[in-house]
Amino acid sequence: MSAPVANSVAYRRMTEADIEAVVAIENIVHAHPWTAGNFKDSLAAGYECWIAWHGSQVAGYGVLMVAAGEGHLLNLSVAAQWQRKGLGSDFTRFFIKLGRDYDAARIYLEVRPSNAAARALYAGNGFAEVGTRRDYYPAADGREDALIMELNLK
Repeated sequence: MSAPVANSVAYRRMTEADIEAVVAIENIVHAHPWTAGNFKDSLAAGYECWIAWHGSQVAGYGVLMVAAGEGHLLNLSVAAQWQRKGLGSDFTRFFIKLGRDYDAARIYLEVRPSNAAARALYAGNGFAEVGTRRDYYPAADGREDALIMELNLK
């Protein structure tokens, strides 16, 4: 991670007031984005919804669900102008620490096999591929599988 990113980005809980900015990023960085309703539902469910904040801008956001001693990283996204600057890795470590704070034994996530950058990001932070969910993601030509990745925290 580069020092400028670590020194210039702060994390705070997401609020409903952030959803418009989060969805704007989501619509740019994902071909099949979450909706405002998905984020509102995550907030209402009490999931750990956080944003990476730089100045007056949302630089990234993430959603972690923790239940039954396990974490599930549902979404972690970085605005296009902040990608490849270390924020994704720093934010991943933030969510790993959050999982440990909840005493989760492990964290799971799904990632598209076609998303080589995300797979490398997660592998670089200790996640290992442990399975596949068939036809999990919508795709331009139908459905795409998801790779399940896991990080043991204990």
